[in-house]
Amino acid sequence: MPVSVSYPGLYIEELPLSAHTIAAAPTSVAAFVGYTHPYKTKAPGDAVRIFGFSDYEAAFGGLYTSGLVDANVARAVYQFFLNGGSDAYVVGLKPLMHDSGGGATEFTNPAVAFKATVATTGGSMVFTAQELADVVLMKVAITNVRAVAPSVVLNTFDVVITYGSRIETYRGVQIGGDLALAPDAVINASSTLVQVAPGPGFGTALGGASSTAFTATPPAGFTGTFDPKDFTDVFQPDTPLDKVQIFNMLLTPGVSDNAVLSAALAFAERKLAFAIVDPPEMAAADGSGTLPPIDSLLPLIPRSQNGAIYFPYLLSTDPVTSTTISVPPSGYVAGVYARTDTRRGVWKAPAGLETTILNTVGPAPTGLMTDPRHGVLNLESVNVLRNFTGIGTVVFGARTLVADNDAYAQSKYVSVRRMTLFLEQTLLANLRWVVFEPNDEPLWIAIRTTIENFLLSLFNQGALQGSTPSQAFQVKCDATTTTADNQQNGVVNIVVAFAPLKPAEFVVIKIAQLAGQSAS
Repeated sequence: MPVSVSYPGLYIEELPLSAHTIAAAPTSVAAFVGYTHPYKTKAPGDAVRIFGFSDYEAAFGGLYTSGLVDANVARAVYQFFLNGGSDAYVVGLKPLMHDSGGGATEFTNPAVAFKATVATTGGSMVFTAQELADVVLMKVAITNVRAVAPSVVLNTFDVVITYGSRIETYRGVQIGGDLALAPDAVINASSTLVQVAPGPGFGTALGGASSTAFTATPPAGFTGTFDPKDFTDVFQPDTPLDKVQIFNMLLTPGVSDNAVLSAALAFAERKLAFAIVDPPEMAAADGSGTLPPIDSLLPLIPRSQNGAIYFPYLLSTDPVTSTTISVPPSGYVAGVYARTDTRRGVWKAPAGLETTILNTVGPAPTGLMTDPRHGVLNLESVNVLRNFTGIGTVVFGARTLVADNDAYAQSKYVSVRRMTLFLEQTLLANLRWVVFEPNDEPLWIAIRTTIENFLLSLFNQGALQGSTPSQAFQVKCDATTTTADNQQNGVVNIVVAFAPLKPAEFVVIKIAQLAGQSAS
């Protein structure tokens, strides 16, 4: 407050600090969009924040393997956290299920016949036993069967339901006796895996059967249908994901559809995020096999400075089935981004021998390549995942989708573009105090001081190029950037320039021999 003067002499007045502190925006928050477990997703369409895979399991049902339903999101989230990620949003989509044949979920012996009814976007759907097993890897068996007499419709037995490492056991279930002990009454009251209802043949005597299991064959035509609109709707204004204030990486695991990628990249640009794009699964490193080479499919991939594509798919051991499966690379790469940001900073290219990818045995066989072939793909903006003896599989490319376009030279590298987005998100989040302040020199000085202090801290961390701060960054906010007309219209203009670090992509070693030297 102003000093009250009364006597001749010196007075001290403490002035408030005009500069404000800037908190760095996060750089490694991932957003996953795609089909999740069709029966375990609790809030389809919502942007659910998770901090570990256990959070994902609670909200979306965890890992599963199915020939009928896309499981790429679950696997991508799993690989993200395993490779260094720690913060993510998931928008789970539920595929529309089609059933061409119907049929009850039955045991081999029709004496104990159930139909499993599960909720889908179209209402209730009845599935055969094998369909249920294929979709959720669920095994159901009846054991310890006890029949009163062949002529009496009364059977007591146990039901064991197994899903991954989870087991539910129901003892003393009855058919033809106490309704409170009927399968639907006993199982539905407490099961977190399945709901059952009486099916055809329910109530028939078991005879001498002692144990059986699901063996029905799924009808042809039953599938989870991919619909681009499921994805593009997520990227519209005012959706749950649009209302998330800041995320940095956008993934649609396993999706290479042009309409989806176009919408995703446009959304990433609007949200100041960076999209990690998967290649078509049926693509090869070159034209030596039956699959089309990846570079022949690149015209189908939209171009944007806010995205990068990685190739090929990676082989991994499925933790559910213990078999080797092919997994889209985006989840792995997002984890590597997060790990590199933590260890080195967003200004470091997320590539090189230190970016070892965990939980993979290497690239898919169709993605193996030579150095010359890698050179072709690198110049066409494809970032290659390669396996090196003694090191493992690493990310060995750091270019954006527009790296081959000279008009986007300043956004050629992933690290440079992500650094720019980081600065934009940080300044937008930390300069809101400027709004409604008097638009004149004191404000301009405060703005310059605030931003310069933040950029100086980045310079001291080695995040900017140049040997002195003046070479590394410049901030202008004065009468040259904000004219009298701007002031009249309530506009203050801030110009921030920085010198980003660019990766040493091509290292040339020059060797010379000394000839004719005399020995000393």
